[in-house]
Amino acid sequence: MTRKTTTTEKRLLLIPVENQVRELDPKLLLACIAARRGFSSIVGSRRELEFRIDSYPKSIYLSKSMTKRSFLFFRLAKKFDHEIVTWDEEALVHLPQDTYYSRRLHPDAIRQVSHLFAWGQDNVELWRHYPHLPDNLPIHGVGNPRIDMLRPELQPFYDDEVQALRDTYGDFVLINTNFNHVNAFGEDMNLFQPVKNPGETAKFGRAAKGMSREYAECLWNHKHAVFKDFQELIPKLDRALPDLNIVIRPHPTERHDAYNDIAARCSRVHVTNQGNVVPWIMASRAVLHNGCTTGIEAFLLGVPGISYRASISETIDNGFYRLPNAVSHQCFNFDQLQDMLKQILAGTLESTGDDERQALVDHYLASLSGPLSCSRMVDVLESMANDGKDPSGPSQIERLQRRLIAGGYHLYKRIKPKLPGSHNRPTFQRHRYPPIPLETIQVKIERIQGILKDNTPLKITQLSDVLFQISA
Repeated sequence: MTRKTTTTEKRLLLIPVENQVRELDPKLLLACIAARRGFSSIVGSRRELEFRIDSYPKSIYLSKSMTKRSFLFFRLAKKFDHEIVTWDEEALVHLPQDTYYSRRLHPDAIRQVSHLFAWGQDNVELWRHYPHLPDNLPIHGVGNPRIDMLRPELQPFYDDEVQALRDTYGDFVLINTNFNHVNAFGEDMNLFQPVKNPGETAKFGRAAKGMSREYAECLWNHKHAVFKDFQELIPKLDRALPDLNIVIRPHPTERHDAYNDIAARCSRVHVTNQGNVVPWIMASRAVLHNGCTTGIEAFLLGVPGISYRASISETIDNGFYRLPNAVSHQCFNFDQLQDMLKQILAGTLESTGDDERQALVDHYLASLSGPLSCSRMVDVLESMANDGKDPSGPSQIERLQRRLIAGGYHLYKRIKPKLPGSHNRPTFQRHRYPPIPLETIQVKIERIQGILKDNTPLKITQLSDVLFQISA
C-alpha cells in the first residue's frame, strides 16, 4: 500500500550539484536552512541523483537549468510525481536575450516547472520577456545560494581555508580563466569541433548549441584572442612582479594543459582548481579576469577585481560580459595592469564609481541584505509543501508503467557514457564531481550551523560517495 503524503509532512528536496567546487557549499547551506524548517534533502552529484530518480518518494526537484536535456528528465521525474522548481546557473552573466532563449530555455521544459527562482530583477525581466513563458508561472526574485556565501555573515565559513592559502602562497594575484568555449575539457565541448582537412567548415561543438553561426564565430574569435592575451600575460607578470605569486584557476570545464606548460616555464605560477573559488578570492590581493563571474564575486567580497581587456569585442564585451567587466577595474594593456597591481600591493589604489557599480549589482542580484536567498527559497518551498495537495497513490497499472520506464532509463544512462562524444563520460564526471568523504560534508555543515547559530540536530546519511541526505 502506498503511503500518502500529509499536509504536515514536508516533501523531500532533491538538490543536484553539477560542478562540485562551485555549487556544493551554497547548496549545503540551502539544505541546512531547509532542515530546520522540517525538510529532508538529498544533495550531491546531478548525474547520480537523476539516475536514482525512481527510488525517491514524492519530492521537489530543484533544477539548475531548463534546456532540452532538462525537458527529457523533467518528463521522467514527473512520471514519479516529483515537482520541478528551477533557477538557471547561467542567468546572471548571460548571453544576449535571443541567444540565451534558444540556448538555455526550452518551451516544453519550462512548461514542466511550477516555480522559478531568479538571481535578481535583470533575471526576472529576462524570463518575463520569453515568448513561451507559461501564463501565471511564478517568478521569485529571491537571489541565489551562491551569493549568500559572499555575504559578510557567511564569509567566516571560509576563514580556515583563507588562512591556509595565505600561509601557502603569501601575496598572490588570482587569475580566473573562462575559456571553456575554446579550451574545453573535451574538444567536442568547444564552440567548434576541430576540422579534419584544411578549408573545411567547422561543425558546431556543444558550446555553440542555440547560437547563430555569426554569433558563435564572433565569440570564438574573441575568446581565442583573449586566451592568447592571457597566455602571453602570465609570464610577463611572473617577471615583472617578483614579490607576487600567481595562481591560475581554470574554469571547471577547461583543460589545464596550456596553463601547466606556462607554470613549468615560470618560477611563481601555480595552477589549481582546488575547492570553492570564494576563499581563493578572499585570500588574494587581486582577482584578474576577463568577463568572468568571479569579477562580480570579488566586488561583493571587497577584493580588487581587474578585467584585462587587451583584446576587445564590443558585441561580446557589452553584451555577454557587461556586468563582470563593469564592476571591475579595467586595464587595456600590460603597462596599465602592472601599474594597477603595484598600487594594489602598496595600498594606494583609489576606488572610483563604487556607487554606480553597487547600483548595477543591486539590479542583477537580490537578497544582498535582509533574509538570505536560501531562506526566501524555503519560504516558497514551504508554501508548495503545505498547499493542501494530497493525491492518491499510483494504481497498479501506473506502478507497472513506472517500473518499465525506470528500467529503460537505467539502461539508457548506462549506455550513454559509452557513446562517442557523450557529455557523461566517466572521466569528465569525475573531473566535475569527484567523490567526497562523509567527514568533509560533516565539517562543512558544522561550520554552517555554527555561523547561523543553529542548534537543530541534523542527521547526515551517506547514500554513495557523491550523494548525501541531510535531515533534522
